Amino acid sequence: MTLAPPRPPRLPAGDGRSTRFPLAGLLALAVATFLSISGEMLPTGLLPEMSSELGVTESAIGLLVSVFAFTVVLTSTTLTHLTRRLPRHLLVVGLIAVLAVSAALTAIAPSYELVVASRILGGLAHGMFWAIGGAYAAHLVPREQVGRALAVAMSGGTLAFVLGVPLGTALGQALGWRAAFGVLAGAMALGALLVWRLLPPVPAPDPSTVTGAVPTIDAADSTAAASATATTPSATTTARRRMPAPSVLGIVFSCVVTAVFMVGHYSFFTYIAPYLVRSTGIEESQLSLALFAFGIAGGVGLLLVGWFLGKRPRITIPVGMAVVVVAVLAMVALEGQPGPSLVAFVVWGVTFGALPPLFQTKMLQVAPSRLRDIASAFYTTGFNAGIGGGALIGALVLDGAGLDVLPLLYVVVAAVMLVVVLVTDAVLMRRSPR
Repeated sequence: MTLAPPRPPRLPAGDGRSTRFPLAGLLALAVATFLSISGEMLPTGLLPEMSSELGVTESAIGLLVSVFAFTVVLTSTTLTHLTRRLPRHLLVVGLIAVLAVSAALTAIAPSYELVVASRILGGLAHGMFWAIGGAYAAHLVPREQVGRALAVAMSGGTLAFVLGVPLGTALGQALGWRAAFGVLAGAMALGALLVWRLLPPVPAPDPSTVTGAVPTIDAADSTAAASATATTPSATTTARRRMPAPSVLGIVFSCVVTAVFMVGHYSFFTYIAPYLVRSTGIEESQLSLALFAFGIAGGVGLLLVGWFLGKRPRITIPVGMAVVVVAVLAMVALEGQPGPSLVAFVVWGVTFGALPPLFQTKMLQVAPSRLRDIASAFYTTGFNAGIGGGALIGALVLDGAGLDVLPLLYVVVAAVMLVVVLVTDAVLMRRSPR
């Protein structure tokens, strides 16, 4: 039996030298997430343009999202493990640079096959970036501020829908889809420079926690749990009700729920452009405006996470999933009525803007601190398995049964996951120390 080497102190919250909220660094990380998600999802807004020039079907362009996501699924955990000894800060900067190269190659690729190859390169970097990025934000702050830190750092993901995908769609419609990816590549290069200058460094995780060591709740988790529960019986009961104890099972539940819910979402959202044109009657040239409205709504949802929703993920996640079910059913029921249908679309946007950061907040809250990097890798794998699986399933359903089935498939998946969330939360709370 050997003793694990001491873990380097976490900065700034873990060593007592600084208690300031690292806003500038988290905003730099938000810029990186904005660019990363914009690159992943941009083909969803440019299906007609890309399919026409590359000579393939719209479903084939939708599968570019699957290629990107499945690359993440197959490689993120392994690559995160292999790079566990590298400085986190330098690694994040390098990954953004690789994403820039991927976008540039997409812009100049002369054939569909080479576009696929460029997307694979992007997926390799994207998976590692998201595995490290979520844990990076959590390492910068105490456990009770994880929700707030993630709301800031991961805001770029929602803002990618607010600005990235809609503006990229508008740029692609005006100047061509290649120009959209070229501009994105340049922005990613600038983003890498910004992250290099503003994001505070954090130590790499203790290798013993990701190479077969028995997962345990570390001192930081124990201290947080003790401070939350060692006062009065009523305080102990309240703390248990709000947050289960960190555990590996909590990570597993969070990743599985996230993956399956994302399958439902992206089976529909990947092909939202043709659905909106048919259901609301808007012109293809107006798609960027509709996606912009969806993104603005998502930004509102993200702000709500940072304001108060992130403090109660056990309550707000099931409520949000229920609202998704109602909003998507409303879109189906209101088809042919542009105004009401777009209102339901925007409500869906608000809710979905909140759900991914809530999923990740909950996962990092229930993950032992020493396992956050590897937990984030599994979360990223699950999230992107959902994206890729959803886009693939959506393509098959689109070609086989048509657009009408896609929103109904999403509703069924969301409703089932709502039940699963309630059951798994009850299990985690029951297993928490009394």
